[in-house]
Amino acid sequence: MATTSQKYGILAEFETPAAAMHAAETVRDRGFRKWDVFTPFPVHGMDKAMGIKNSKVGWFSFLGGVTGYTSGMVMIWWMNAVDYPIIIGGKPMFSPFGAFPPCYELTILLGAFGALFGMLFMNRLPRLHHPLLKHRRFALATHDRFFLVIETADPKYSENETRKLLESTGSKRIELVEE
Repeated sequence: MATTSQKYGILAEFETPAAAMHAAETVRDRGFRKWDVFTPFPVHGMDKAMGIKNSKVGWFSFLGGVTGYTSGMVMIWWMNAVDYPIIIGGKPMFSPFGAFPPCYELTILLGAFGALFGMLFMNRLPRLHHPLLKHRRFALATHDRFFLVIETADPKYSENETRKLLESTGSKRIELVEE
């Protein structure tokens, strides 16, 4: 029984950060959406070259924090003023000043959970396997090579045209990556 392997994308290798940056700008300008650049160290300006906007993970953290603060205040108000009111010395049934420390802690806790789960969701994790990890040369991405991969799932992907585009950016080594 023959197994058919699915194509994941085209991988182009570059030797310098400048070459990878130029390729990223070219791919971005051509309108590709499902592609990424892998480098052994952070390259200043690569986010701009790739056209990456600010992360939405901060919104997950913000919503988690607001949920934590609000749920803390509602929980303490419910316990003190409605569920089990204790009338002592004419004190109010609920005071936001006394409820602030636990609410602050819940804000931090749920904000951190929001950041963690938002990051996992936005990065489509956990992904237990990635097709690039099977590729031998891709291991050089942690040493001294720069890689750009365009996925076959991209609407603008055409194997011949994409290969020509990557060749025009100066990549000497272009290979097809399979799932």
